[in-house]
This record gives sequence, structure tokens and C-alpha cells, in this order.
Amino acid sequence: MLALLLAPAPPSPLLAFNRFPPISSPSSIPAADLLRAASRRLISATKTAQSISTMATEEENVGNIKRQLAKIFEVSLRATVPEETDVEPLVAACAGKFGDYQCNNAMGLWSKIKGKGSQFKGPPSVGQAIMKNLPPSEIIESSSVAGPGFVNVVISKNWLAKSIQKMLIDGIETWAPRLPIKRAVVDFSSPNIAKEMHVGHLRSTIIGDTLARMLEFSNVDVLRRNHVGDWGTQFGMLIEFLFERFPNWEEVTETAIGDLQTFYKASKQRFDSDPAFKERAQQAVVLLQGGEAKYRKAWAQICEISRNEFNRVYERLGVELEEKGESFYNPYIPNAIKELTDKGLVEESQGARVIFLDGINIPLIVVKSDGGFNYASTDLTAIWYRLNEEKAEWIIYVTDVGQQQHFDMVFRACKRAGWLPLDDNKHPKTTHVGFGLVLGEDGKRFRTRNTEVVRLVDLLDEAKSRSKTALLEREKAAEWSEEDLEQIAEAVGYGAVKYADLKNNRLTNYTFNFDQMLNDKGNTAVYLLYAHARICSIIRKSGKNIEELKKTGTIVLEHEDERVLGLHLLQFAEVVEEACTNLLPNVLCEYLYNLSEIFTKKFYSNCQVVGSAEETSRLLLCEATGTVMRKCFHLLGIVPVYKI
Repeated sequence: MLALLLAPAPPSPLLAFNRFPPISSPSSIPAADLLRAASRRLISATKTAQSISTMATEEENVGNIKRQLAKIFEVSLRATVPEETDVEPLVAACAGKFGDYQCNNAMGLWSKIKGKGSQFKGPPSVGQAIMKNLPPSEIIESSSVAGPGFVNVVISKNWLAKSIQKMLIDGIETWAPRLPIKRAVVDFSSPNIAKEMHVGHLRSTIIGDTLARMLEFSNVDVLRRNHVGDWGTQFGMLIEFLFERFPNWEEVTETAIGDLQTFYKASKQRFDSDPAFKERAQQAVVLLQGGEAKYRKAWAQICEISRNEFNRVYERLGVELEEKGESFYNPYIPNAIKELTDKGLVEESQGARVIFLDGINIPLIVVKSDGGFNYASTDLTAIWYRLNEEKAEWIIYVTDVGQQQHFDMVFRACKRAGWLPLDDNKHPKTTHVGFGLVLGEDGKRFRTRNTEVVRLVDLLDEAKSRSKTALLEREKAAEWSEEDLEQIAEAVGYGAVKYADLKNNRLTNYTFNFDQMLNDKGNTAVYLLYAHARICSIIRKSGKNIEELKKTGTIVLEHEDERVLGLHLLQFAEVVEEACTNLLPNVLCEYLYNLSEIFTKKFYSNCQVVGSAEETSRLLLCEATGTVMRKCFHLLGIVPVYKI
């Protein structure tokens, strides 16, 4: 029986990054005595730091090598340059032959302390001191200094093995990043009511869902918001057309209206060609916005039909969203505009009310000349609501790069109003996550032959169909039931579409190509899913109970390729943290692909698993790799395959 699973992501505790306080002394004490006192205190602090650092690193960031090393190097830096109290450890992974990680503080420190009577003679001597002042740690196997003071460290293979084994017992949630926020809003997808969801919505939906998943895994309370376009002048046109086409409109079903996109086009054509209809439609907007019951009911009916269509797409993609559309914020707009006006931001200009922003030659219109509200009115109000009512510390908007200027202006207006801090590094903050276009193979915007944008439902159906065809060509297809075949075709097809988008830097355009997406070689979801299924197959063929091995077995990383795999597994937490901090899913995709390559081309090729003397250890390494891959799949919204 084919098994498919979305791995759960329970929350992990959010803990602060512990720091040692700077050493300070009264100015009346002579400088030499100060230095001696500081040294004595730092020797004591360094000894204490061993236990503090070990305890802190075990309780916090247990899966994040970079953060654990930063704590160790922090102790060393305090001992090396006690007078420089604001130095942050600069630790990065390195691929050189001298080590696994590198501390890069020496050059920067030298530029700060030279000329101050320092005992050091240049960056290399600073690096040597940093290395010598490292407190003992089970994490570091060896250290060395290279070039202009770079301190290289080799991670202990015993510590790596122990950390991986602990994760297998305690769960991968213990490797979740710790972020400095507790609640975020991710605003994504956001289609317009009565319009078809098309390929243009694909990137927002897929990228937004992955960002939400990564933040949720990092113990952030994420409010997944679908800011649908469900309010505006087009609804007068749609409502009046509904009344005209269906005299008994209250009893009309979704089936009777048919394709809502076709209904929208027909109403637009009527609006453009018939002045009498146009006048009635404009009056319908006034009645709708005035709260007239009949018009509100018709509006709700149209929204519900459209919402059902959206939900069919979200269900296929495995995406969860809470709808709070434009209409939700409408009652709050007058007070938000009043607050901005009272703060002196809003000015009259050509009959409209606007906010002028330095360096931008067009104003941000917050009330139109006819007294109506617009996108800026709604977006400003939504930020006010999310900050004040929902207590969000980070508000993330996932839309195409074409909306960059609009959001930049809205964010700057909020800063002028004092709703947001001027410093972009402080919370609460807002971020626009832009993305490029989906292109066809002709290099132009992805469309059908009749120039229509591609319907998202059709695109997903095509991906599943092609995946199923490819699966039927495999030798083992006869062993699968029809239900198994449907499940795996869906997992592979939808996963291929998602991964093809997410593996690219979101700011770039990407070409939609089914053949490339569904290729089982190279950097594709198909290749990764097959690699995961192969790992599961190895464990099954061993005949061993992997849960029992977790309790009784021991991981040993004696072979070089075992160690390479172990180190990469332990870098999972810092990669997820980087992807969250910079809002770049492609960073996680690159990690997952490299993990698969290391397992397949290094570990599996050179380290026999089943039947070897190291079978237990290597089966546990297989399970650890599978566990990390499943979590990566979950964060990317891809359903893993266990047998293929």
C-alpha cells in the first residue's frame, strides 16, 4: 500500500539569545588596574561560561551549529578584547579544507583597536588570540588560523553523531529556529471575486504558503490572510446583471450562473455598451455600500460562488487561508483616515485627499475626488488593524514586483504616522515580498493560445495527468491500485509545480515547462521524491524496526562521507532560519537538493548500509536524512512519497 504523509510541525519554545553583560568600572580606577581587574573577571567569566554556554546551547538552538558556535566565540571575544563590548561574533559555514565553520572577526577588530596601544600586531595575531581564548567545548574538534586572522573550526564528529541521534529521539521540532517575533501576518494569494484564479496567482499562493509554513515551524503564530478583492465599483455591475439575468436571483445556484468569469465578462460588456445599465450599476454600488439589504445579499451570493471556486484550488494545493477581504476593513477606513489627517499627513489636492512622500513625485491618494476609498485606503487601514487589533510584529505581503512602489508608499506613510518604527530592523515591521512573472516557452507572459491567462485549475489537472502517464510507464505500475496511482500522481504532479517555482529566487521570472518540472533527474521535485522513497526502501529492506533502533542503536560517523552527511543534516536549522529571515524559499530548496545529492552520490554510493558491520548506525543515518527531507517537503507544501 502506498503511504503518503504531510509531516506535522508542532511548535517549539521561543528562547532569547543569552549574552554576557559588558564589563564596566568606575573611572577613578587607574587604567592598568582596570585591565588587570577586567582580565581576572574574564578568566572567571570564561570558566563559568563553560557551564553556562553548554547549558544554554543544550536548551536553546540545539540544532543550530552557527548559533552555538557564536556563543562560544562570544566568550573568546570578550576575553580577547575586553574593552570592545559591542562586538558580535561573525560565524559562517565554510567549504574550505581548513574547517567547517569560520569566525571572521579578526580584521574588523584590528581596524577598531589599532592605534589604541593594542598588544596585537595585525589581524593574524588577533585571530590567534581569539583561537587561544576559545573555551573548551565538545562541539569543536580542532581549530586553526588562516590568512588575515580567520579562525577555522572543525566540528566534532562525535558531537554531530550525538546531536543527530538526539533529534531522532526527541523529534525534529527540537531543531526549529528561534525567531525574535511571536506573531506575523502573511498576506498572500488575494484573488478578485468573480474572476478566475489563474497562473498569475500561483506564485503568490505557493510562496506565501511556504513562508507561512517556515514561520509556523519556527514557533511563530502566523495569521494567514487572504485579502480578496470583494469590494468596489465592479460589484454594482455584477449585482445589476444578476438581477437582470435572473429575476428569481435569490434562488439561483452556482450551476445556474455557470462559469463566473464568463458571467463577469458578459456583465462588463453590458456595462460598456448600455448607458442605462451603466447608470443602474453605478446606483447599485451606492446602495451596496449604503448597506441596502437586497444588494448586500446579492453581493454575498456572488462572493460565496467565487469563494467556492477558490477553495477548490486551495484544497488541491493543500493551502490554508483565512479570508479577510477588502470589505472587512471598510468600516475601519474613516477612523484610520481621520487619524492620519489629525497627524497632519493628509492634504487636499485636485479634489482628492492625498499624502505627499519625500522623494516620490506622485502622491498617495487616500480618498478619491468623488469621496470614495481605494486600494491605499484599504491597505493603510489593514496595517492599522493588524498592528492594533491583531498585534502583529511582522506583516508580510506576497505580491508581484509590479506592486513594489505602491507598498513602499503605504509603508512610508505608516512610518510618518508613527504606526511603524523608522528603523526597518525593528519590530513591528512590514515587508513586501515581490516575485517575478511566470513565462511561457516563448519568453512572454504564460498564456493559452487564444491569449487568455491560464486557469490554475487546468494547470494543476495537466500536471497530475502528465505525472500519472509517466507513472504508468514504470515497471511497478501494475502493483499499484487505482487509488494509490491517483494519490502518487497528485503528490508528484502538484509537488513538481510547487518546487519548480520555489527553487528559483522569487524576484526572477521563471519559465513554466512541464517536461522540465516532471523530469526525474536534476533539481526537480520528482528527483527529490524518488530519493526519499529510495531511503524508505533501504530501511524496509533491512527488515529492522527503526523505532527500536533509535532507542538501542548508536550513530558513528567514521567514514568521511558519513561525516559530510551528518554535518549537512545539522545545518538544517540555520538554513531554515536564513530562509525565514530573508523570506527566500529557494534557500531551503537548495539545501534539500544538496542533501539528496550528498546522500545519493556520497553516502549511499560509498557506504554500504544493509548487511554491513555498520548497518545499525547507517540505518539511523538513513532515517535522519528521511526525517529532515520530510520536514523540508512539509515546509515547501509538498507531500512526500514513501514507496514508488
